[in-house]
Amino acid sequence: MNNNRAQIRKSIREIRNNLSKNQQNLAAQSLYMNFIQHLKSKKTNKTEHIAIYLSNDGELDTSLLIKELWNLNHHIYLPITHPFNGTNLLFQRYEKNSPMRANRYGIFEPKLNCSQICPLPALDYLLMPLVAFDKQGNRLGMGGGFYDRTLARLHEQNWQKPQLIGLAHECQKVDVLPIESWDVPLKTIITPDKTYCW
Repeated sequence: MNNNRAQIRKSIREIRNNLSKNQQNLAAQSLYMNFIQHLKSKKTNKTEHIAIYLSNDGELDTSLLIKELWNLNHHIYLPITHPFNGTNLLFQRYEKNSPMRANRYGIFEPKLNCSQICPLPALDYLLMPLVAFDKQGNRLGMGGGFYDRTLARLHEQNWQKPQLIGLAHECQKVDVLPIESWDVPLKTIITPDKTYCW
């Protein structure tokens, strides 16, 4: 099964990385419109606390969405690797002037500032990257398990927040994923083409 998961990762990452710059730009525009529409459907006018990520390795570009969420006065948070165990994630406030650093994977994240960390239950939305997803809402990540470990305690409880939303290109959808016990399924996945809800 692990070999199957590795093969799916390799195959989907190749497809994703072969998308043209124009395809990526159009996808980024559609993503921001779809997520803003999703927010509007909740009929709330309050400032939301939204964790998102900076795109890497052909992932759906989040930069346009982040700028629009800033314009709408929402609070944005980015994942940073935990300074002590290095296998879990914390979510830190991200603003236009936030000091940034590259983590061990070469992905930029805010420099640690404990006063800017948001506890998971205080987030309204957690927008997550993924390599592949299936028709049941199962998510396959890069294999590091950062999100699964971070969300494990919440997954064991009947939590209300944050709402977990996967972001992906439509080409990342497969019929069925091989699932492990630690995988955290998603109730919502947004692609440039549509919003899937389970």
